[in-house]
Amino acid sequence: GWNSDGRDAREEAEMRIYVASSWRNQRQPAVVAALRSAGHEVYDFRNPRPGNNGFHWSEIDPEWKGWSPEEFRRLLRHPIAEGGFRSDKEALHWADGCVLVMPCGRSSHLEAGYMIGQGKPTAILLSDGEPELMYKLATLCTSFEELFDFFREVSAKS
Repeated sequence: GWNSDGRDAREEAEMRIYVASSWRNQRQPAVVAALRSAGHEVYDFRNPRPGNNGFHWSEIDPEWKGWSPEEFRRLLRHPIAEGGFRSDKEALHWADGCVLVMPCGRSSHLEAGYMIGQGKPTAILLSDGEPELMYKLATLCTSFEELFDFFREVSAKS
């Protein structure tokens, strides 16, 4: 399983949920904890497995923010980047659904778009910010309660 305590909750879980968000998003840990409390098994990119603190570009190079596009493309093949990508991609396949926790960045939006493209139920937990037209591809939630209702309805249909 993907629960941070190392237990395999697959058989008791309502759904397996991929939480897509940003390292800078302060709501992300609360969303992960609340979904787990509601009986879901959750992939948390910050703590994908016991003893794993997730992928950080700074593990490859502390000066990563100064990379040129060519350096970035080359270093995507670095073993640390490959491992981080593999972990997240496996979790995308494992999950039954996804929540995009706003605000977040480019990778999170690609992850949510991937899930939508796979036909997996995807919700966006909105925050203040710019409206996006293509968010119509997902279910928009403005509260934890709406998010729980969304996954409860999806789980009941499956």
